[in-house]
Amino acid sequence: MLGAPRRQLAVAVLAVGLLAGCSAGTPTGPGATTPARATPQSAPAPGGPRVITTGLEVPWGLAFLPDGSALVTERKAARISRVAPDGKVTPVGTVAGVSPQGEGGLMGIAVSPGYATDRAVYVSFTGADDNRVVRLTAAADGTIDGARQQPVVTGIPKGSIHNGGAVAFGPDGFLYVATGEAGRRDPAQDRADLGGKILRVTTDGAPAPGNPFGTAVYSYGHRNVQGLAFDPQGRLWATEFGQNTYDEVNLITPGGNYGWPVVEGIGKRAGYTDPLVQWTTDEASPSGLAIAGGSLYVAALRGARIWEVPLAGAGVGTPQALAQGEFGRIRGAATAPDGRSVWFTTSNRDGRGSPTGDDDRILVLPVG
Repeated sequence: MLGAPRRQLAVAVLAVGLLAGCSAGTPTGPGATTPARATPQSAPAPGGPRVITTGLEVPWGLAFLPDGSALVTERKAARISRVAPDGKVTPVGTVAGVSPQGEGGLMGIAVSPGYATDRAVYVSFTGADDNRVVRLTAAADGTIDGARQQPVVTGIPKGSIHNGGAVAFGPDGFLYVATGEAGRRDPAQDRADLGGKILRVTTDGAPAPGNPFGTAVYSYGHRNVQGLAFDPQGRLWATEFGQNTYDEVNLITPGGNYGWPVVEGIGKRAGYTDPLVQWTTDEASPSGLAIAGGSLYVAALRGARIWEVPLAGAGVGTPQALAQGEFGRIRGAATAPDGRSVWFTTSNRDGRGSPTGDDDRILVLPVG
């Protein structure tokens, strides 16, 4: 979501970048990206998204269980529900200590890679004093006691805006946590501050081995990251809200400085990593992110659409807008376990949308 007023721009500009000699295991250096420009195209999604669930209240995060059902968080109600592939919704628990003020509340969710044995679920939320990540445990029947929490990362700065909130497990088994700069701007450049960062931690919250600075910080210089996803090569991608000019999709490398608040969008400035995709802010406000069928799928709030961004070698192809204006604000995104569809949540009841009687909804988009 947006914290500061944004300038309406008449023409959307998209950047298509090629990343030379960089991988998820190689630190980003000055001049590591040399994006070119491309013109956005609109196209219908084959088959189009379909609605499988209605009547949710500001759903935020999605994460799949091994059986193909998904857990969805509702930001204001602090509720976790289980959604079956046929759309049936079963509330499974309410997370204690959530303070849903401003843009905060119950946000991201990630299911442990070892869920079959440890039954662990990780959620991020805004509490009374901070943003935090905690571990919850599901019972044999799938219910979750949201009062029984094991803190994983605490002390993340909170604000009425820019609380980040995405959490995701990487192929390395470590937990990645996206934080916002809570509207404070400059601390995003301070590696000792947890705001405006992507963190990489163990399941107990310790800095993961091999982190670039010996702390939990994996990358910095972020404004507000709400989407994280790993591609088949194991590379980490992230969506990021700009302020008045450009929203971003970034390829994340350890130790990379992504510029905020010094640079917004493609700056071509030494020491900062440029995004591989940029949009004007009225075209996107990118939140959830999923990867399937050789493309990134970006949920757009203000843009009220889904952006499909083809992966093309070390860079990306021309983004296409799907379902533009059909479902309102789109927030969360997750790839189904079979890789053949992406699920999205709408966010029309968050105070910034125009809800219908069916909102909020979960959409399923066939891919591949």
